Amino acid sequence: MRRIVTFQCESATLVGTLDQGTKKTGLLIISGGNEIRMGAHRGMAMLAAEIATLGYPVFRFDRRGIGDSEGNNDEFMSSGPDIDAAITALRAEAGVQRIVAFGNCDAASALLLHRPQGIDAAVLANIWVIERVDELPPPAAIKAHYLERLSDPAAWKALFTGAIDFKRLAKGLFRIAKPAPHSSLADQIAVALAVHPLPLSILLAERDATAIAFIDQWSKPAFAKARARKDISITKLDSPSHSFANTVDHTVLVETLRAALGS
Repeated sequence: MRRIVTFQCESATLVGTLDQGTKKTGLLIISGGNEIRMGAHRGMAMLAAEIATLGYPVFRFDRRGIGDSEGNNDEFMSSGPDIDAAITALRAEAGVQRIVAFGNCDAASALLLHRPQGIDAAVLANIWVIERVDELPPPAAIKAHYLERLSDPAAWKALFTGAIDFKRLAKGLFRIAKPAPHSSLADQIAVALAVHPLPLSILLAERDATAIAFIDQWSKPAFAKARARKDISITKLDSPSHSFANTVDHTVLVETLRAALGS
């Protein structure tokens, strides 16, 4: 059974959706970007229904200034109070004793940076680590894209027949030719991963631009302490799907959530 829940975050009324279940472990889904709790193409709503059929209560919500919720949208860096309020609401409405949190993109970053109290494990997907400076993807993602295209005969044909957008090509090449700008967000994520008190499961769609940027940062010295942790597991999928939309990716996501919920 699914029902709407309203709850308070500071002076704003937030709106969430609870898919009910009988088990004492619940799943909290935090939306990434400015996405409403339904998710892209209803993806989070369908995921919640699927997990709830296994008996686990699932709670999704709109943070302040998004969707049905009141307040100002100050994006993920200010979403700590929203996540804390949602944890309290899930415990009150579903009577759970244990909570697993799931976040994709900057929702994963929010879970790391705000380190909310009251959750027992976290599943983090395609962690956002780069400050955006223009409309182009991160340099590591551009480089990976061009390396993939160089192995594709169709790309060479497009280049010599004029089908390539040379202006966009030049912008991309200029972007990767310049030294990559230092990311203070990546530094913060590195520290957060190193000191986070919970076991963490990380999912990465290897051909997604956000995941490519994270993989590039993960290999750097700043992440050495995080890489040394034994309770951080990383699963990589050969996929470009940021939202785990295809059947194989979705199955891996569900199985990862089930493992975290049942542990």
